[in-house]
Amino acid sequence: MKEAQGACAPTAPVSQGTLDKVLQEVDRIAQTFTIDRESLQRITDHFVKELERGLGNEDGDIPMNVTWVMNQPTGYETGQFLTVDFGGTNLRVCNVTLTEEKGGCELTQHKFKLSKHMRKCTADELWGFIADRINDFIQEHNLRPHNSEKLPLAFTFSYPVTQDNIRHGVLQRWTKGWDISGVEGHDVVAQLEQALEQRNIPVHIVALVNDTTGALIASAYRDPEVKVGSILGTGCNAAYMEKCGRIPKIASHNLPADQLVGINTEYGAFDNSHQVLPRCDFDLEIDRASPRPGQQTYEKMVAGLYTGELFRLIIVHLHDTVGFLEGCDLRRLRDVHAMESSVLSRMEEENATPESTMVETRTMLKQEFGIEPTLEELKICCLLAEIVCMRAARLYACGIAAICKKEGVTRGRVGVDGSAFSKNYKFKERAAAALREILEWPAEEEDLITFVPAEDGSGIGAALIAALTVGNH
Repeated sequence: MKEAQGACAPTAPVSQGTLDKVLQEVDRIAQTFTIDRESLQRITDHFVKELERGLGNEDGDIPMNVTWVMNQPTGYETGQFLTVDFGGTNLRVCNVTLTEEKGGCELTQHKFKLSKHMRKCTADELWGFIADRINDFIQEHNLRPHNSEKLPLAFTFSYPVTQDNIRHGVLQRWTKGWDISGVEGHDVVAQLEQALEQRNIPVHIVALVNDTTGALIASAYRDPEVKVGSILGTGCNAAYMEKCGRIPKIASHNLPADQLVGINTEYGAFDNSHQVLPRCDFDLEIDRASPRPGQQTYEKMVAGLYTGELFRLIIVHLHDTVGFLEGCDLRRLRDVHAMESSVLSRMEEENATPESTMVETRTMLKQEFGIEPTLEELKICCLLAEIVCMRAARLYACGIAAICKKEGVTRGRVGVDGSAFSKNYKFKERAAAALREILEWPAEEEDLITFVPAEDGSGIGAALIAALTVGNH
């Protein structure tokens, strides 16, 4: 009998023979995703070497981009600034007022979802879209320049750039699945300003900011114990303050050796040379299907854009090879990036109690993908979600541990922004446990380095960097 398109019979029991084959293959996959303490430490040690290498003139995997953010906030910065954050999923325009009281600020914002079409549009379309949204925001809120002809704007651009100064940044390469021609190798500030000028929009870009650096500055603004700013959302990255004397590639600037400067590591590119990360067939498939094969190796194993895709590939593999979800039409699940990482979190959370009947997950899978697994199959899906997310959390801890080891940080906090960290089931606990394993804290000791939610790096953090920049010119 011909099966109905996009559906399957939820009541059909799974034969014991099929179940045995599925569980055997799941166990094999679980082993390839398992990373023990020794492996975590080996990865971290290599990570430290690559961070050091990136500060020199060598052509390493990790760019270690100098941001020219050379001051940390006191808490008494003031002023009104526009900020625009072009991330991997959304465009966000904010008006930030840093008020007189210590650490005070007011923020108004609008968020715009970036369509999948935008990922491969033209450069003119991209900058025109951003400029138009800035103009819409200015008009809606009736914003007028104060004491100048143009409104100061901090541009948060969360992609790797080479910066000669804080108002300049040449895009090294697109990440997070973006692939727009005519931008790589060009100054993104100049391109956006050209679009603004063409439309007579009264805005002047005063600082180009990476969201990770913004998260670091905004978090340290409220909590001086924050030593690292981290992003774990669509992509994965971290920033910290480094002494200029330890950055050989800017030695010609003759800056004071103890002067601090923000480093945007762009460490999603860690191990592009494929020396230590334990990639499996599913990782290789994700890399092959990406716009930039061979790049962002670490990010593709850790970040939110990819965990759902890993899970999807495993489900399809099990269906095609050992009869998992037999009788179901997986047509919708065969689309690249059809499964978002949030689905995995919802599955794990609902499965947290032994008596769970997975009603919400069952409904979601039927509505979004047209499949109706049995409870037994749903439990296997939850196990696969745990396997994928556990590895991501443990690998994520390696990057944080590497910065702490390199900088000699033995106590402090890591400010983390991004939905993949804040909303994914048990991600924080899993990362914290891995950090403890890597750094070998005594069992009786509490966690010496802890994860805390980052302040708004792309809004408040960008405005603070703008205030610090304007105040120094």
